[in-house]
Amino acid sequence: MKLLLVEDDEKIARFIKTGLKASGFAVDIAVTGTQGFDMAFDSPYDTLIIDIMLPELDGFSLIRKLRAHKNNAPIIVLSARGRVDDRIKGLEAGADDYLTKPFSFSELLARVQALIRRAGNLTDPISLSHGELSMDLVKRQVKRGEETIDLQPLEFSLLEYLLRNKERVVSKTMIMEHVWNYNFDPMTNVVEARICRLRDKIDKDYETKLIHTVRGAGYVLKTHDA
Repeated sequence: MKLLLVEDDEKIARFIKTGLKASGFAVDIAVTGTQGFDMAFDSPYDTLIIDIMLPELDGFSLIRKLRAHKNNAPIIVLSARGRVDDRIKGLEAGADDYLTKPFSFSELLARVQALIRRAGNLTDPISLSHGELSMDLVKRQVKRGEETIDLQPLEFSLLEYLLRNKERVVSKTMIMEHVWNYNFDPMTNVVEARICRLRDKIDKDYETKLIHTVRGAGYVLKTHDA
């Protein structure tokens, strides 16, 4: 999946790009509205994330111009302007969603994924799987092969997050935001501890390991070492 981020704040742009790349997305950045239009016009993107306060061409004008030129890619507005009339203006301009700053990266990621699913007429699954590992989201049941694995609620949520992002590296920050719903404290080892306990249940008695550590980046659920 390829995304275009139109954001002139270097720090915010770097933060978003790092998180999205860790989630398996390819991300291009434009720093002005004009540059954003040119890039969106020249190359197809699965989703556009557009700030409002942009140099040369503001976000609202950029969205209207894109829609006028028949660019139908899903658009998320990302702005510090959170008043109701600003949100209405963004949606009337042609945006599909509106997220105000400051924001949780996990929420942004969830909204991006939801827009991509909606654009592809996809629905949320009732089960997840990878290799011989399967998860029934309705029955809240996990199996590896024919063996049922009992997980505590936090372990289930952690494994669900890994399964939803299988073959993608997820950082400790993303795990903390998604599973625990609070900001990551670099001094805590809660993620490592919970991953260790999950490994004991998912991988310990099996030759093929599924949960892998990517040094300096995070964790990934996959069936191979390469």
